[in-house]
Amino acid sequence: MAAATVDHQVNTAVADEPQEVVAPKLSNGSHSASQDYDSLCEKLREISTLSGISGLLGWDEMVMMPNGAAACRAAQKAAMAGILYDKQTNPELGEVLQKLQGVQSSSDFDSFQRAVIREARRDWVRTVKIPKRIAKRRAELESEGYQAWVTARAEKDFSKFAPILEEWVALVRESSQLVDPARPAYDVALEEFEKGMTSARLDEVFTQVRDGLRPLLAAIREKGTPPDTSVLQGTFDTDAQASLCNAIAKELGFNLDCGRLDVSVHPFTGGSHPTDVRMTTRFKEGDLTEGLTGAIHETGHALYEQGRNLAYDGLPVNQALSMGVHESQSLLWERMVALSLPFSSYLAPKLTAAFPQLVNLQAEQLYGALNAVKKESMIRVEADEVTYPLHIILRYELEKELVEGSVAVEQLPALWKERMTAYLGCTPADDAQGVLQDVHWSAGLFGYFPTYTLGAMFACQIYQAAQKDLPGLHEDIAAGRFGGLKAWLNEKIHASGSLHPSGDELMVAATGSPLDPSIFLKYLTDKYSALYKL
Repeated sequence: MAAATVDHQVNTAVADEPQEVVAPKLSNGSHSASQDYDSLCEKLREISTLSGISGLLGWDEMVMMPNGAAACRAAQKAAMAGILYDKQTNPELGEVLQKLQGVQSSSDFDSFQRAVIREARRDWVRTVKIPKRIAKRRAELESEGYQAWVTARAEKDFSKFAPILEEWVALVRESSQLVDPARPAYDVALEEFEKGMTSARLDEVFTQVRDGLRPLLAAIREKGTPPDTSVLQGTFDTDAQASLCNAIAKELGFNLDCGRLDVSVHPFTGGSHPTDVRMTTRFKEGDLTEGLTGAIHETGHALYEQGRNLAYDGLPVNQALSMGVHESQSLLWERMVALSLPFSSYLAPKLTAAFPQLVNLQAEQLYGALNAVKKESMIRVEADEVTYPLHIILRYELEKELVEGSVAVEQLPALWKERMTAYLGCTPADDAQGVLQDVHWSAGLFGYFPTYTLGAMFACQIYQAAQKDLPGLHEDIAAGRFGGLKAWLNEKIHASGSLHPSGDELMVAATGSPLDPSIFLKYLTDKYSALYKL
């Protein structure tokens, strides 16, 4: 989901250092604004197609590629990154964008076309400042980093990943300095995933969330009556889990003619196009919920991708607005829907049919077991709703400090354990449980982690609006009728893509107000106070 990297071409030679972005003079020729727009779209669609090929290379690397092909794949990805780099910063693209920038408010263009011009111009200005050597090295390091992370995680040894991480931190700092030397490096990196967001704003939001969750979590652990989780304990055949998850994904609305579900070390959703969406999950015999909720989570991402507006196929307005908004769609289906009591009414008979040992499972039992707050919340992807934001806040703090230079890479394992103990009340036994549990830093995705909790807040607010617009929504969910909610999301969120310049503006359009963290806190407080009889 990350933005593609690009290069700057001068005449027929490729520059290896960033060039000054000079606004070309407007042409006095015969081309109309409409012709310029058509020319822009042609160039952008070619770039989108090439980006799709790059996406398939990445998916294959994580799902199907033999281990021995790692070096070859790194070279392939680097070559593709170079081609994209040249295409996206070709001066001809900059010239047509500059012409269209001057007439962007013209009545000749509708709101979607104006958004195409705005987003393309934003991406071009941001990316021409990055030299090709950095773009190519980032592509190479993504492959090297993933392989190093897999090895280090398997061997529980952070030292085998540390050199890669040090290089990533240096590249992020250098790239941010080139893009905008006047702003904090972390803010520049963050904007790649969440437009308009700053670390100052995140500090405000996360402080509000943290201060709201601490008393709730303390009350749950000290005074609450925990639900019975024994109903979901046991051994569950992974093939049966995979079959069930495929069926549920399809019933939620995932189109298997335009996508597929596979298994990978770390669940993700990728692919090349709304008609070719690839999602993965993982299954464990001793944990039924991880594969199930993971599949539903990734289905939410996939439904966003499949719901994009093909009238603007290949154009930036058709891209997801941000990773926070994208995450809102996965979390809406995973948490607001799948972790609700109505969904448990739908799910319980399916589980009893797939796993004979659950023959007496009741919806209320399932609801309680699925929503239990873990006594020890060690792993982010296995965390419950209440403790999950604390996992994100920990990662946000550490990655920001890494980029700022106030924390060194070699300090991470100790700091991770220290903050896990302070925030979540548990201490990792090794690096695999601690600093190596997530794949994100192996791909240089600094600024990505905050979008998970931003997405959770977006999801609450969006679902609240859907409930107002869709009377009987809970009854529909209990009966397995998900089409109404999917259609509402298609209209309000998916099809609008990047029409709106920020998540706040999308929230205003879809829900009537900007992002409000208090909605998220009230949802958690109300739900878990009732569940734990506080």
